[in-house]
Amino acid sequence: MTKLTETQTIILSAGAQRPDNIALPLPKGLHGAAAKMAVTKMMERGWLQEVDANLCRGEPLWRETGDGQGTTLVVTDAGLLAIGIEPVVVKTVVDTREHAAVTLVLKHPTLRLGTKQSMLIAMLQSPEGATMEAIITATGWQPHSARGAMSGALGKKLGLVVTSAKVEGRGRVYRLLPSSISDRNPSMSIKKVFLTLK
Repeated sequence: MTKLTETQTIILSAGAQRPDNIALPLPKGLHGAAAKMAVTKMMERGWLQEVDANLCRGEPLWRETGDGQGTTLVVTDAGLLAIGIEPVVVKTVVDTREHAAVTLVLKHPTLRLGTKQSMLIAMLQSPEGATMEAIITATGWQPHSARGAMSGALGKKLGLVVTSAKVEGRGRVYRLLPSSISDRNPSMSIKKVFLTLK
């Protein structure tokens, strides 16, 4: 077995116990130049590898790459062997991500006609937009459900942008931003978004 420093042993052991073999956070008191030097030596020996961080999963960042992304550190198979762990079944996040990157295919959700969601989209597409009261009356939803549908189903799932503005005499009026519809498919007609979203 390779002779490791106490710091190297702590980093590798902690990473081996975490999901996806993430080596971060580093031990308390190890930061700045000392952290960089320790990590660089471990990367040179092949015990750690720098990979893109999955910010959606809250993975800790080792460094920022400047494009709004960052990298994290994972313990490699060689790092596991260095601390006496046999990496027979253990797969690092690097292998998992490489496989996921190859097989990842975006599938847009299908929107069916006659549903409350398609009714909501049609109401929000109209030039006059829709008030919360009109949405509640048409769908039978509670106000929090209508707001959740606009934020979650339309905004996050379908990628549409719902705007709201106070209109004199009507109150708050919600509308779909026309550019959010055309950004999804430039040939998509605003009136036909609920027919063609797939």
